[in-house]
Amino acid sequence: MTSTPASTPTAASRLNRRVVGISIGAALGGFLFGFDSSVINGAVDSIQGEYELSDAFTGFAVASTLLGCAVGAWFAGTIANRYGRIRVMVIASILFLASALGSGLAFGIWDLVIWRVLGGLAVGAASVIAPAYIAEVSPSKFRGRLGSLQQLAIVTGIFTALLTGQLFAEAAGGASEDFWFGLEAWRWMFMAEALPAAIYGIAALRLPESPRYLVGQGKDDQAADVLRMFTGVDDVDHKIQEIEESLHREEKQSLRDLRGHALGLKPIVWTGILLSVFQQFVGINVIFYYSTTLWQSVGFEESQAFLTSTITSVTNIVVTIVAIILVDRIGRRLMLLIGSTGMAISLGIMAIAFSQAITDDAGEVTGFNGEWGTIAIVGANAFVVFFGATWGPVVWVLLGEMFPNRIRASALAVAAAAQWLANWAITVSFPTFASIGLTFAYGFYASMALLSLIFVFFRVPETKGMELEEMSSDVSVKRGHFVRETAGTAADEIR
Repeated sequence: MTSTPASTPTAASRLNRRVVGISIGAALGGFLFGFDSSVINGAVDSIQGEYELSDAFTGFAVASTLLGCAVGAWFAGTIANRYGRIRVMVIASILFLASALGSGLAFGIWDLVIWRVLGGLAVGAASVIAPAYIAEVSPSKFRGRLGSLQQLAIVTGIFTALLTGQLFAEAAGGASEDFWFGLEAWRWMFMAEALPAAIYGIAALRLPESPRYLVGQGKDDQAADVLRMFTGVDDVDHKIQEIEESLHREEKQSLRDLRGHALGLKPIVWTGILLSVFQQFVGINVIFYYSTTLWQSVGFEESQAFLTSTITSVTNIVVTIVAIILVDRIGRRLMLLIGSTGMAISLGIMAIAFSQAITDDAGEVTGFNGEWGTIAIVGANAFVVFFGATWGPVVWVLLGEMFPNRIRASALAVAAAAQWLANWAITVSFPTFASIGLTFAYGFYASMALLSLIFVFFRVPETKGMELEEMSSDVSVKRGHFVRETAGTAADEIR
């Protein structure tokens, strides 16, 4: 099977402003994904002091939302296949709204954990539905940059959460101090999410349903309207025929369709799972969940720590824009290889820098020898640059496009659930890793970055320019190429 050139009648040769608009609307879920995931950053120390938590339980409280994320991601695919992509977005917006208000008004730690888990369900659902929807409405020529809007929205949400936390903390004189209506500033950090949650729900109701979902439901006329008005396809009838053929390659649409001979799953599904796991095992969310606490531990004042975290998130936004510009030009695979190399080096620098840290009798870091503190900050920001320009957006692009139509939502759900479980494992383990030593922690993340380089070289395909209808589930990947598996014969390259 070969790629359909972008110039064929079935493909859009120019970018339709309407598809940009609906992609941005869908990506609002990514904004809430980033905001909800990072809002805990400025509240960690206040929550620990408010409820007198141990370091281990603090790690659990911070990571509790990630368990909800895994569950939300796991079921989002099934719900999206049955009831549509738009309904999942609306449900997620309601959960985001409830979590924001409940977390801010929590009266105890377990109450807070429950509300954070509820928010996690919404984050997990948004992490599945946004890349799937954007991939399904985007022309292949522009799918990479439109898919990258998800990551841009995520990092913008992270920045907004950090900036909001900083403003509330400074206005109140500290995150633990009383602010409006006698509620502590850290509570308002959570409740600030209610506004974008409401906007997301309203926006979702105005989005058209995915044409691939509509074809699967036998609503060809509605699918044709969406393809014509939003995607810019010229030969709509031919495109619908292609979608129908891809949808009927497998008899039934369920999680059972993911089964294969490679440890129980299809090889392409394992590729998606490992992409997700490596994206988290390099430790990116340690920077965004614990950065304020981390920089305070090495001698920064609270306001300086907030500012440093905010600058890091701005850096992430800038490099994500760079990724959007490059992803459809140089391809997904090369960007991941560059990112893995850069992350391994920058994380290694951080590990060396923390080996020069000064600790007190309790083993807590209080400062650095010489200029190693500055080197640690440079290493952290270099890591964010390489991650934000490559692994951050490109993994979401690949997860949205690399699976065939029939199993896309289900396969993406499994991969996203794996990502959230990996995120949870890294987040909850960081306090323990840090107690062993930050050199150990960042050395571990550096080793994961190095392994990701090897994984990408041997197992990750290049999907630039391919139509979604060309993706097949009976394939494995060898050195960047899809390879169809046929019984009794050698594998035949299909791309």
